[in-house]
Amino acid sequence: MCDWNMLRHKAKKRKEAMRTNFKKYLGLILLGGLLIALFLAWSPRTTSAVDLWPRQGGLLKKLIKEKVQDTIGGHHDIAYHIKEDMARHLAQNTCMCLADEESFRLPFSNLLFPRVRAHKFDQAFLSSHPAPEDVKLLRAKEYNSFQKRSYNPADQLILADANSPLQYPTQGVEVRPLKTIIIPGKSRSRLKLHMISKFEHYVVSLFIFFLGLGLKEETGSNHRVYLTATLGTFDVAATVDEVSVKGGGEKHIILSSSHLSALNRQLQFVTYTNVVFHPKTADTVHFATEGHESFFTIKVGHGIVPTLYNAGHQKEYNISALVTIATKTFLRYDKLKHLIDSIREYYPTVTIVIADDNEHPQPVTGPHIDHYIMPYGKGWFAGRNLAVSQVTTKYVLWVDDDFFFTTNTKLEQMVDILEKTTLDLVGGAVREVTGYTATYRHTISVEEGGDEGDCLHIRNGYHHVIEGYPNCVVADAVINFFMGRTDKVKQVGFNPRLARQGHLEFFIDGLGTLHIGSCSDIIVNHASKIKLPWSKTESQKTYDKFRYSSFSNVNTVFQEVFYFRNRFKCQTSQ
Repeated sequence: MCDWNMLRHKAKKRKEAMRTNFKKYLGLILLGGLLIALFLAWSPRTTSAVDLWPRQGGLLKKLIKEKVQDTIGGHHDIAYHIKEDMARHLAQNTCMCLADEESFRLPFSNLLFPRVRAHKFDQAFLSSHPAPEDVKLLRAKEYNSFQKRSYNPADQLILADANSPLQYPTQGVEVRPLKTIIIPGKSRSRLKLHMISKFEHYVVSLFIFFLGLGLKEETGSNHRVYLTATLGTFDVAATVDEVSVKGGGEKHIILSSSHLSALNRQLQFVTYTNVVFHPKTADTVHFATEGHESFFTIKVGHGIVPTLYNAGHQKEYNISALVTIATKTFLRYDKLKHLIDSIREYYPTVTIVIADDNEHPQPVTGPHIDHYIMPYGKGWFAGRNLAVSQVTTKYVLWVDDDFFFTTNTKLEQMVDILEKTTLDLVGGAVREVTGYTATYRHTISVEEGGDEGDCLHIRNGYHHVIEGYPNCVVADAVINFFMGRTDKVKQVGFNPRLARQGHLEFFIDGLGTLHIGSCSDIIVNHASKIKLPWSKTESQKTYDKFRYSSFSNVNTVFQEVFYFRNRFKCQTSQ
């Protein structure tokens, strides 16, 4: 009997040991899987680096010079086969926001295998609106007006027929408003026929001969071409014997001659004068001969006035002359003081601009500090606008008021990247008190969706590594610690309706305007947010009330911003 009890006791202990070992092994397996997933998610991709150094010309310029025509004619009777793996990448006629189905549920499954979520802005916003049909009509009207304002004839697709005898510029013809050019010259050119030397005249003529207007007919006793414009008139800067010119000074001109060489010589002196003022548009010119016609655009507009910053001659980057640090504070003066003290440890003379919308502002003084008081509770993005509007340096660094600098907060590296690449903005990383470092990189794309609105797609990740900077990548949105070109950040701006929450909205507004990078080795630290409920001060409780308690109102604003202002019908994201 004793032996039997001993055997049962040993068997029980073996089972307990096996159960303990099983739990231990299962835990190790789950932990190993989590570590592998995190490594795959956070490690740099094995994509090739891309060169972002500024340059002019290159392959594109060479291709433009080559007259490549690739027009599609009829040939409807010829069979074809769809290549599925390529066809699925083509844009469809409309967009759909579809969420991933949840096939299984495991601990950390969303972290290991992030699912795509979908949100319908049209349903969420219109379902709670008292007059949804009126809103839809108003949005359609506003969008139609936006399209009219943003339309540029130079963006219109024009296909040149193959083997046309007409020679004409397909790209790059520009004229200033109400000014005159020789096609395809520019109004800012030093070309003035009554002042140029013979050598200059010869060079200009060669340029026009190879890139300007021409007719390449092989037969015919009388050669004739027509030019018609909408926003300008044609004339000739010089006349050629045996060439007839009718319609000089008008929107329609006819040039003809029995000698093809004389006609082509005359075409070298055709001028275009813009007569309808517009700061930025384009005129579509109709260029034709008997049996053939072509179209090309002349861009009409003022030149871009550069925004240059005089930081003085320097062998090394003078951060104080190049960078201003901007932040917004609300009910967190203790955090703000910690931020300022940390900045002064590494950058004692850099200007700090502070936007403050506290109800009872406290003085924030010290050298190189600009403290601006706002109306109480005005908000997050309104404060960003105010702070950035006061920056006069070439670059602005944005930091939250609960961040603080360390030896890894290397502003010189940010400046170096912006100085040497085409990037407009570069983000860093934020290190939490737990030691976890976040870069928060996203790619953003907008898919056309027809009358109901477009689809917004947001994904974790980036596009490619930047050549020469192995720890830096190109993305569309970065974490809330970034340095940008001041003029470009001001150009995009911050929507002041986003009072308590907002981040991605700035980068969505900047899509197509900002060229953005992110570097994981430029780090700012984040003050701890861990506070026990009984240890919170009244200021902290008030902050939490503003930051988190009005979620329903904040959500309503978000729905309207995305549905109406940005004309999205839905969004997918990870």
